[in-house]
Amino acid sequence: MKRKFMAAAAATLVGFGLAVGATGAMAQPAVAANTATSAASVKIPKVIPGFDPSAMDTSANPCDNFYQFACGNYAKLHPIPADMPEYDQFVALYEYNTAILHQLVVKAASAGPSATANERKIGDYYQACMDTSAINSAGIKPLEPMLHRINGLKSKKDLTGLIAYLNKQGVNVFVRFGAQQDFKDASKEIAVIDQGGLGLPNRGYYLRMDARSVKLRQQYQQHIANVLHLLGDPVARAQTEAQKIMQFETELAKSSMGIVERRNPYKTYHMETVEAFAPTVPMLDISQYIREMGSPAVSSLNVTVPGFFTGLNEAIEDTPLSTLKNYMRFHLADAYSMELPQAFDQESFAFYGRDLTGTPQQQPRWKRCVNATNRALGDAVGQMYVAKYFTPSQKKEALTMVHGIEAAMGKDIEEATWMSPVTKQKAIAKLHMIEDKIGYPNKWRSYAKLEVKPGEALANSMRVQVFKTAYQLNKIGKPVDRNEWFMTPPTVNAYYDPSQNTINFPAGILQPPFYDKNEPAAVNYGHIGAVVGHELTHGFDDEGSQFDGKGNLRDWWTPKDKANFDARTACVANEYSSFTDAGLHVNGKLTLGEDTADNGGLHLALMALMAREAMDGGHIPGPAPSAAAAKYTTEQQFFIAFAQNWCSNMRPQMTRMLIQSDPHAPDPIRVKGVIDNMPQFGKAFSCHVGQPMDPAHKCHVW
Repeated sequence: MKRKFMAAAAATLVGFGLAVGATGAMAQPAVAANTATSAASVKIPKVIPGFDPSAMDTSANPCDNFYQFACGNYAKLHPIPADMPEYDQFVALYEYNTAILHQLVVKAASAGPSATANERKIGDYYQACMDTSAINSAGIKPLEPMLHRINGLKSKKDLTGLIAYLNKQGVNVFVRFGAQQDFKDASKEIAVIDQGGLGLPNRGYYLRMDARSVKLRQQYQQHIANVLHLLGDPVARAQTEAQKIMQFETELAKSSMGIVERRNPYKTYHMETVEAFAPTVPMLDISQYIREMGSPAVSSLNVTVPGFFTGLNEAIEDTPLSTLKNYMRFHLADAYSMELPQAFDQESFAFYGRDLTGTPQQQPRWKRCVNATNRALGDAVGQMYVAKYFTPSQKKEALTMVHGIEAAMGKDIEEATWMSPVTKQKAIAKLHMIEDKIGYPNKWRSYAKLEVKPGEALANSMRVQVFKTAYQLNKIGKPVDRNEWFMTPPTVNAYYDPSQNTINFPAGILQPPFYDKNEPAAVNYGHIGAVVGHELTHGFDDEGSQFDGKGNLRDWWTPKDKANFDARTACVANEYSSFTDAGLHVNGKLTLGEDTADNGGLHLALMALMAREAMDGGHIPGPAPSAAAAKYTTEQQFFIAFAQNWCSNMRPQMTRMLIQSDPHAPDPIRVKGVIDNMPQFGKAFSCHVGQPMDPAHKCHVW
C-alpha cells in the first residue's frame, strides 16, 4: 500500500505502501537502566478525522490543483516531527498505533506471575531493548563470538560456512537465501537464492553520477569507516578498508538486477539443480551453504539472478581476504547497531537517518523498542492489539466493502470493450478465486521455540533472526500455507500477494482516518475503499496479470488482448514519467504497478459506492456527514477523502530517495495522476476539459 521505512515482507508482495517507523537505523540518546518509559508518560496522539476540513485550501480551484484544494493547509498544520523524514496520514496513524502498542507492551512487562508465556516474552524483549545502560556496559562483548569467527577466517575456501552463519542471523552479506512459493506451481514452497550484500538501497545508488549520488556514496563510505573505527580499527586503516569495501559492493551492484527489471517475475525465476548451479559459483560451496543455513535438503532452487552469482564469484576472487572480513565485520555491527552501545546506534542513524532521508533527530527509544518487539513477536503483540482495538463491526464493514468492490471489478471486466470474451472469462475466474484476509490471521503463530531472556537485548535480537530464518526455511518442500500473513496485525499497510491471489488488510489500517465509523460511506469509500480497490487491482496490473487464479505464473491472455493491455499500461507509464518532484522525473516503468492500482482502485471504489447507494434507495445507512463535509456532494466527499489519503509533508532528501528506489509515485502525484484520468471527477466538480485536472487525453486500464 504505502512504502515508507520497511523492506517488503516478501519479494512477491505488492503493497499499497509500506508501514512507517521500522528502520533499524533510528536511534535516540540512552535512557537509564531498567526505566522503560511508563505507559502514562506517553501521550496518545489525536486521531485525525476521516474528513479533515482543516487540511483543505478552499481558495484553490479544485479543477486547477485538486491536491492543493484537498491538502493545501496540511503541511502548515502538521510540521514534520524532528524524528521523522515526513508526516502524512500514515505517519499519523503509525504514531497513534505505536502509542497504544506501547501501553500493551508495558502492561505485558508488568503482568508479573500471572503473565502468559507470550506476555513474558513481550515484556522481557521490550525491557531488554530499553535497558541502554546494560547495553552500553556490555560494549561489543556480545558480538565477540561472531567477530572472532570472522577474524579467524584463514582462507576464502572457508568462506561458505561463515556466510551461512551470518545470513542465518539476519546479516545481509553476499547473498540472500530463503523459501518462496513456486511461481510455476503455487501449491508448493521451494528454495530461492538471490542477490544481496549491499548497504545502499539498490544498485542505482552505486552507479549514478549526479552530484547528490556521488556525495551520498562518500557519506556511506565514511559511515563504513566510522563503524570499523568503533569496532577498534585505527582511523587511517578504517578509511582505507572502507574504500575497499565500497569497491567490493560496487562490483556486487554492477552484477545486480535493477529495480525495474525485478518487477518482471519471469526475470527472477530460473529453476536450477544444485548440481548445475554450484559450478557457477566455485568460490562458494553451495551444497554446504544450503546445509549450514539449516535448510531441508534440496536438489533444485530458484536462482533469481544468475548473472549476479557470476559477478559475485569474480568479486570474491578479486578482493583481498582482509577486505572481505572487514566487509562482514561492518555489516554485522550495522545490522545490530540498535542493540550495541550508543555510539553505534547514533552512527547508524547519522547515515541512514540524516544523510539518506534528511531526518534531523533520532526517534525516541521507546518507539523503536515497541516496533522492534512487534517485529520480533508480531502475532503475540497482534493478539493483544486486535482484542482491544479491532471490533467485529470493523471486520464486518470491511468485508461488506471488499465484496462490493469485488463486484465492481467483475462488472468492470464484463464491460471492458478491449478484452475478448475468452480473456474476460479467465479474468472473472481469477477474481472469484481471490481470498479476502481481514484484520488478522485465522491461526496465530507459535513462539514456543523462541527463547527471550531478560537483559539480553543483542542476544534476543539474534535469537529472533535465527528463529525467523528457521521458520522460513522449514517451509521448503512443503505445501503452501495459504493462511499465512506477511504483515503483523497492527501494521498500517495492506498488500496483494500474486502467488497466493489474496488481498490482505491488517487491523492496523482499518482505523481512522482510513476507516472511521463516525464518517459517512462516501468518506470511508474514498479512504479505505480506495485502498481495497488498489489491492484488488494489483491482481490485474502489469505484474499481477501474469499470474492465474491459483497463483501460478502463466499467460492466460489472448495475444490481441495482451497487446491491448500493454498499450493501456504504456499510456499510464508514459503519463507518470512526465511528472516531476524534487527536480526528478518519476520513473513510470518503476511505478507502473502502483499507478495502475491507484487508478483502478479509485474507479472501483466509486463504482461500489454508487452501487451501494442505489441498492439502499439513494442513502447508505450510517452516520450523517459532518457540517464541513455536508457542504459537498457525495461524489465530492469521496474525491476529497481519497486525496486526503495522500496529504503529506516530506523532506526533500526523502522525496529524492523514494523517487529513486520506491515503486510508488510521490504523494501529490498519486492524487494528480488518478484524478487526471477520471472523467467522473470533472463532472463532480464541474470542471471543463482542458483544465489542469481534466485533460483531454486520459489513460484507463481498469
